[in-house]
Amino acid sequence: MLSRTGEHLFWMARHMERAENTARMLDVTYRMRLLPASMNQPVEPWAQAWAVPLITTGMAKDYYACYDELTAETVLEFLVCNPNNPSSIVNCLKAARENARTVRGAITSEMWESLNSTWMEFGKTGPEVLEAAAIGQFFETIKQRSHMFRGVTVGTALRDESFFFTRLGTFLERADNTARILDVKYHILLPSPQDIGGAQDYYQWGSLLRSVSAFEAYRKIYRDTISPRRVAELLVLRRDMPRSLRACAAEIYSMLQVLAGTTGTEAERQAGELNARLQFARIDDVLANGLHEYLLDFLERIGALGIEIHHSFFASLDPAERLA
Repeated sequence: MLSRTGEHLFWMARHMERAENTARMLDVTYRMRLLPASMNQPVEPWAQAWAVPLITTGMAKDYYACYDELTAETVLEFLVCNPNNPSSIVNCLKAARENARTVRGAITSEMWESLNSTWMEFGKTGPEVLEAAAIGQFFETIKQRSHMFRGVTVGTALRDESFFFTRLGTFLERADNTARILDVKYHILLPSPQDIGGAQDYYQWGSLLRSVSAFEAYRKIYRDTISPRRVAELLVLRRDMPRSLRACAAEIYSMLQVLAGTTGTEAERQAGELNARLQFARIDDVLANGLHEYLLDFLERIGALGIEIHHSFFASLDPAERLA
């Protein structure tokens, strides 16, 4: 396969996954807004609810280049439809569709129709969708369209290099997002000691689980009140949790084992090392050494792996430009 074809497939999947992840974060933040005001008071002035999506996505600096103050309306506009934000939901849908169009012959007609119809429906989305009556349905539809794209990919694509590059992009993006969400809750939104175990703490942990579709899975596995330790175990080390770091790392490693050949041996090695660290880790050791430090190390490793994948398989833009 041509390196440029693999790159377009990789980023097609990453952009679609990023659109879904952004919709998930904003949806949960918006729902938290409906809770009593006393439950939405931040521990620090800068850790208010609508700052969380910006911090999680690493877009705070870019946000303040466009807006002077932090409000629900401006954060939603910036992350949903601002044309100057390359990681807005609308721009991610556009980028996914454009990457798919470029390699139209390497994907199935169902995959193309899924991305193209999503862009045709939501490509012109503007501030009007931010009205209370429409925004919740918009987020839900974006998540459903992302599910549909993954479903038709798994259900129709030949298991060749095109499929593996597509899946590689999906799980690399998902791993990065899960680590960021978990780190924000642990490091930025920790309640004061007297609030631990209280209503505010419960709703924040519940919202985190819902943002990664893990609330029902948590109840099924642990059958108990929400515990930060168990949430961390579920989202970091559980192989059977689809959005956990462990599950994503295992999928990334398996894709690279197939794709590595003679040019991707270093990427395969890095992925194997990351997978082994998660496979044999224990949650008590992770927490004892600091979950924040563990997640920062994971983000650094997954970022380095993304750069190595670019250098090993692709030959166009600098990866920093693509990651904008």
